[in-house]
Amino acid sequence: MATKLVLAFTGDVMLGRGVNEAVRFEGPAWPWGNMVEPLKAADLRFINLECVIAAAGEPWSRTPKTFLFKADPVAMETLKLADIDFVALANNHSLDFEVEAMVEMLDRLDAAGIARAGAGRDLDEASRPARLEAKGVRIAAISITDNEPVWAAAPGHPGVEYLPISIEPRNLARAAALIKRARRGADLVILSAHWGPNMVEAPTAVFRRFARAVVDAGVDIFHGHSAHIFQGIEIYKRKVIMYDTGDFVDDYVVDPMLRNDLSFLFLVTVEEGRPKVVELVPTRIDKYQVNKATGADADAAMGKMIALSAEIGTKVERVDNTLRVEVPEPLRTRHFGRSA
Repeated sequence: MATKLVLAFTGDVMLGRGVNEAVRFEGPAWPWGNMVEPLKAADLRFINLECVIAAAGEPWSRTPKTFLFKADPVAMETLKLADIDFVALANNHSLDFEVEAMVEMLDRLDAAGIARAGAGRDLDEASRPARLEAKGVRIAAISITDNEPVWAAAPGHPGVEYLPISIEPRNLARAAALIKRARRGADLVILSAHWGPNMVEAPTAVFRRFARAVVDAGVDIFHGHSAHIFQGIEIYKRKVIMYDTGDFVDDYVVDPMLRNDLSFLFLVTVEEGRPKVVELVPTRIDKYQVNKATGADADAAMGKMIALSAEIGTKVERVDNTLRVEVPEPLRTRHFGRSA
């Protein structure tokens, strides 16, 4: 029997500011609401960590920056309570409290046994893929961002894995090199990208071409985030492109039209070394906590995802209170022999 693996993906998990205060009063489990069990039901869990977790550090001041997010060290317990396996750190908040706080976070993640990628003490560490394994399936995860070029890691210089999103040969070659490194010894490669502008409902043509190019280079699952609202899903060459997974936990002001408080838990089932099904559980953020969306909120989120995905050629079906995307089976070649 083929190994069946369920991988859970979320959008941005921001545990600072109001969420941090809620954790102080309500305890480290508070941010997950009733989504703890759906998260734990998966075999592995992948998030974008939209803050730094540290006791030390001074606010970033070397260049103008409006939003600075930091969570107390107890947030590590929050991650462990939901069995988070991987955090993407290539984003615009890992250095919000300078290198000291970022390095403290790296050490805390390592001590907690939580895999990470996308930030490091130098370019080699920032570009290093995370290695995970479940049920004998070996997975490599890469983390990149096109945010905050001033934070780009370099040889001997700390920072994040910064990669401009374009289809210029040098940028695609850099992406291909990261993927080739990740592919060594891996059965499945995931690329987690914190990319693009905020509050945009659909990827641009360039972003779609980039996502397809990295799939061509060897990525099996593309995990996008940064827009604060979810975008459609594309199935390309039987691989999964989640252009943006939206926000999962935060304290942000809610846009009444774009509804950045609504998103999904994205569950990708992998069999025979490739994605087979994507299931989406609708979620809503309220009072610094994520819970399953219900009623009109769930209907709105699911209806929007169906429409956004249809615009890029993907059929999404509603099954009760979840959504489902089937990844097409590969074509079978028939061989006809000669009769005697």
